[in-house]
Amino acid sequence: MDRIAFVFPGQGSQAVGMGKALAEASPAAADVLAEADRALGEPISRLAFDGPAEELDLTVNAQPALVAVSIAFLAAMRERWATAGVTAPEPRYAAGHSMGQYSAMVAAGVISLGDAVRLVRERGRQMQASGQGRSGAMAAIIGLDNARLEELVALGAGHGSLTVANRNAPGQVVISGDRAAVEAAAAGAKGLGARLVKVLPVSVAAHSSLMAEAATGMARVLAPVTFSDPAIPLLANADARPIATAAGARDELIEHLTRGVDWIAAVQRMSADGVTTFVEVGPGKVLTGLIKRIAPEAEAVAVDDAAAPGAIAVPFVDDRTLTH
Repeated sequence: MDRIAFVFPGQGSQAVGMGKALAEASPAAADVLAEADRALGEPISRLAFDGPAEELDLTVNAQPALVAVSIAFLAAMRERWATAGVTAPEPRYAAGHSMGQYSAMVAAGVISLGDAVRLVRERGRQMQASGQGRSGAMAAIIGLDNARLEELVALGAGHGSLTVANRNAPGQVVISGDRAAVEAAAAGAKGLGARLVKVLPVSVAAHSSLMAEAATGMARVLAPVTFSDPAIPLLANADARPIATAAGARDELIEHLTRGVDWIAAVQRMSADGVTTFVEVGPGKVLTGLIKRIAPEAEAVAVDDAAAPGAIAVPFVDDRTLTH
């Protein structure tokens, strides 16, 4: 069981109702959500359970709600292992996609849950305020050969700042930057071979130079927060380098605001280091789908399962969650 990795989803995996059945079935999950509510001084769990969706989807709400529910899933999974008499596995890595890095750091003992939910709320505020006076945008580009990414970026370069914000899976990237640059690149992407192009309904240019002010602001916010060395190895979003110290973890939460998320490199790094089973800990199944495309030989499972007992499918307890 030392060949597993815990992976934590980022913004976009939120949905009204997430964590509700879990909290009703698991005292450990309910305790986590209550702790998050206390840390924020408001019932973020109620918003996750009941919505409305337009309020939950706001960055300042979606991010703390996702951290809280992800850690609730982790607590419920550990609770089920203890009840079943199963020795909890020691994952080889904990990895988060973008904002999911905060959940991964809670799982690795780097920061507390209370600090994490407060920090991601501030992260959302800082991101929304960053780049004021410049219209930011993001676009998903599907089906483009990786070898043509430089040409894609060059299409927008004359119109402003543009970068590849996410390499999510083979043939699936997200670009980010000044709106004019994003729209120019998006307009020419099909000419480079892209199958689908979609400008996303966001006003924040995440993981781009437009987030420089947010990175500076978060550096100030993070400075007094207590960080510990990771009990589980972590990976940096931008280049999948290992993060083994408290200082490195703090730097990651600043740097990843302006640098991209290379999820392909992260999954490949974990696979090369012997990980054969990826467990998506949190709401939804987004990362599970991406991992199956990046490393089809690996097992990828999501614990979020409405049909399972307690709305959670627990590896090594529920036989149907793993095939090997």
